[in-house]
Amino acid sequence: MNELTIRDIGPLLMERIKRVADAHGWSQQHALMHMLETGLFECEAELASKLTDSDAMALKAAIAALEGIPNDPGFARIGRAEAPATRAQPDQSIRPDILPDGSRPTSDQDAG
Repeated sequence: MNELTIRDIGPLLMERIKRVADAHGWSQQHALMHMLETGLFECEAELASKLTDSDAMALKAAIAALEGIPNDPGFARIGRAEAPATRAQPDQSIRPDILPDGSRPTSDQDAG
């Protein structure tokens, strides 16, 4: 395995590496290798998610073309939600003079 020497590591960075190693029960070398590998994956993912200049220009052109579609009742309305129509709602208030089955209480029943 190749050997790598890292110089000029500040005391704060060394303390952080030591804390991670201690928290996991690892050696400082193992902790540093783990952090390098994890950081490398993160950096590679960040690079992979960036568009090239030509891809970015093509995406901008496609978005501009889609924004230019007129508002007609056909294609341009696909995926757009309509506001619900306002309808009169049924009366759901509680009335102690009428039972849930619609009947009125008799004298021996309590109205509420």
